[in-house]
Amino acid sequence: MFERTNDKGSVWVTMKYSSGKSKLIRNKMNTAGENVEYKCLIRASNGKKTISTMVGPKDHQRFQSSYATILKARMTALKKRERKEKKKAADSDKKPESKKHN
Repeated sequence: MFERTNDKGSVWVTMKYSSGKSKLIRNKMNTAGENVEYKCLIRASNGKKTISTMVGPKDHQRFQSSYATILKARMTALKKRERKEKKKAADSDKKPESKKHN
């Protein structure tokens, strides 16, 4: 998805705290004394195609590191550029002004 939108387009990624169960089922489980396992619901969309997955607490750290690696590789437009040359050019354009006496 990131490759397709490299030159033009956007990718939206949303993360949401979810149990994957309806509120009614969660309430029944809570009254019965059962623990509800919450997961992270992750959705990615480029406007045309949407993919989603649920990541459990045990796999969350591994997912975050993989996701960070993908973002660093694909977000080349956001990398900082060297500005030293621009600063030197701007400094040379500025000339000291002569003072006028009245």
